[in-house]
Formats: sequence, structure tokens, C-alpha cells
Amino acid sequence: MLKYIIKRLLLMILTFFVIMTMCFVLVKMLPLPAVKQQGRDVQLVLARREAMGYNKPIMVQYGLYWQHILQSGDFGLGEQMYVGQEVAKIMLDKLPYTIVVNLYSLLLSLPLGLIFGIYAALKKNKWQDHFISTAVMVFISVPSYVYAFIVQYFLCFKTGWFSLTVASRESTTFFSWAMFVSMFPAILSLGFGTVAGLTRFTRAELSEVLTGDYLLLARTKGLTRSQAIVRHAMRNAMVPILPMILSMFVGILGGSLIIENIFAIPGIGSLYVSSIQLRDYNFFMADTLFYTLVGLIAGLVVDLSYGFIDPRIKMGER
Repeated sequence: MLKYIIKRLLLMILTFFVIMTMCFVLVKMLPLPAVKQQGRDVQLVLARREAMGYNKPIMVQYGLYWQHILQSGDFGLGEQMYVGQEVAKIMLDKLPYTIVVNLYSLLLSLPLGLIFGIYAALKKNKWQDHFISTAVMVFISVPSYVYAFIVQYFLCFKTGWFSLTVASRESTTFFSWAMFVSMFPAILSLGFGTVAGLTRFTRAELSEVLTGDYLLLARTKGLTRSQAIVRHAMRNAMVPILPMILSMFVGILGGSLIIENIFAIPGIGSLYVSSIQLRDYNFFMADTLFYTLVGLIAGLVVDLSYGFIDPRIKMGER
């Protein structure tokens, strides 16, 4: 197990640097955008460009970029957005919004997806199963931003039940009812696809487990159908389902890039999209670093979780 973990960590580090190198080289090949004229910040940004070696070869710039990060945690200054302000500080200020909207969406989606998936598996080939399976295919096929527009139109515009803007941290705390209500349209938009995906996966895994011979053996030993399902079927079905739940967070995190822009959530997802549009190198690289690390670490945790959930699984064995 230890050998497998070390091997995966080394591969993760290699993959991380390959992705970061490709992104840095490709974005640096684009024309250098002019600095926005905002008083003395212009001179500060120009000085930072000189320190980062903007007039030097790309790989030299890449080396200086990592040198500043590793030595002093300096991710640079904003050039097109938040001109002259530290990138790391801006991202730390916006990170809680992204975490909260994704966490709320996950907490809402998990119980609904599991309940619908278990119910469909128990009612396999009946009208309830056909109805849920059809709804799942519809919700999986439609992108989350389409749901965002529908939710925005009906819940925010037509009925006026929810506001189009998210509550600020000055007016309320992140984990409060007021923040949850203000984010609910975005949470709902992110949750549709997640609930559908988890429902389909849970239904497929539990349906397969319910046809196992060991369940028939459990019934012949005197267990009721409910006891056999709870004690044996659910336990075995959760082995592949729980790691999938861990990986769902990454999927929601990627989907929130567009949702944050639609609902004007001041998170790092909307910051990422804006940095691409405005070609703000420092914000783009910092966001790329964050999303790449989250994706790679989540993949590693998902793989390792199989061994912890089911001790019969030996990671790295031939």
C-alpha cells in the first residue's frame, strides 16, 4: 500500500508540473496585454513585469515564476483585474464563496441522489423505476447552465422568491440561512445534474448487488428482504458508490465556473473565467494551479478510498 501511495504521489506531481508548464507556455504565447491605466498602479505592475522577466525567454519566465512562489509565496499582482493587488490575497478572499456554493450543492444532492437511486433499484422494471430512469436521462443530458437560466427566470424573475445577487460577507456569515437562501438558485442549478448522476450510479450498483447469490442464501437463512438489503446489499453497493461521491465534488467544482458567472457569485470560478477573457496571466496561473491540485488530489483520495472502505481490496497488487 505504501509503495502504491508513493508511486501515485510521484505521478501526481509529474502530472501537475506537465499541466502547469503547458498552461504557462501557451498563455505566454498570446500577445502581452497592456496595463490598465489606474494611476500609480501602472508603475507597480510594470516593475513587477520586469522582476518576472517578461522580456526574457518563456522558460526563464517560468523558472522565475516558480522561484517567486516557492521562496516567498508570491503569485504576482493583478494586471487586468484588481490592478496592483496581490493575486493570492484576492483568491483567498473569493475562495470561501466557491467552497460554500459547492458544499451546499453537494449536501443537497447526496441524500436526494441516494434516495432516488435506492428506490429505483428496489422498484426495478416497475413504473417507478421507468419514471426515475427517464427523468435521470433528461437531467443528465442538459448542461447545468441551462438549468441556471430556467431557475433564474422562474424563481428569481417571475416569482421573485429569490434574489439575483448573492449576500455579501459584510451582511451575513457564509454558513447562515441568509447566505443559503441567496445562493439557493445557484445551488439548485448545480444540483440537478449531480442528483441525476448519483441516482443512475446508485440504481445500477444496487440492482446488480440485489441479483447476487449471497442475498438468496441470506434469505434462506431466515433474514427478511429488508434485513438482507440493509445488512448485505447496501453494504456491498456502497463500496463503489462512496468513492464516486468523493469525486462528485470535483465535478461540481468544475460546473460552478459558469454558474458563478451567471449568478454573479464573487468566487474564484468567475475569477478564472474573467482571467481567461482578459488575459490576466497571474490570475489565470493561480486559478489553474488551484483547480489542477484539487482535481489531482481528489483522484488520489478516490483511488485510496477503495482500500479503506473495503479491506479486501489491495491497492497496487497484481
